[in-house]
Amino acid sequence: MRRNRCLHRGFVVIVVFLGVFGLQPVAADSDEDDEVRPWQEVAVQLPAAPLQENLLPFYVSAATNNEFYVDGASLSVGADGVVRYVLVVQTQGGARNVTYEGLRCETKERRLYASGRPDGTWARSRNDEWRRIQNMATNRHHAALIFDYFCPSGAIVRDVAEARDALLRGGHPNRRKSGLDRDL
Repeated sequence: MRRNRCLHRGFVVIVVFLGVFGLQPVAADSDEDDEVRPWQEVAVQLPAAPLQENLLPFYVSAATNNEFYVDGASLSVGADGVVRYVLVVQTQGGARNVTYEGLRCETKERRLYASGRPDGTWARSRNDEWRRIQNMATNRHHAALIFDYFCPSGAIVRDVAEARDALLRGGHPNRRKSGLDRDL
């Protein structure tokens, strides 16, 4: 009993000493709060097929005759830091490519979740890993979306309204003017 009182008094002295010098005792489990957890993607639900009235055009470059659209109804900004959207690419010849994709601003990567079928259903992608966006003619639309619309100055848009506004304006007000001309 006497030993327990001594230990208790010793603990009280330490706590008082720490308090005098503005130091706080550290709880044993506080390391977990400061731990850097690996990135985890949220579960993805495929959206409805895009409707013509929800398509928002965006500019890619003068080097292409294709028309590019994002389905405004499908736009989402996930808690995992991914902007997800339905992309519609229309060629001059009338061909139409519909995909459901995600952009990760932090790593400058994209992911293809599914491709749209003519009947409005989706075919999940077999090759759906995250891929680094490269600034090349074949995927310049991804570079345009990441630099000019959804990740201005490298930071993700705050919400869907900001992403939609960037598309309606023809670019995010904070975008870097030379975004497409620089290396990714």
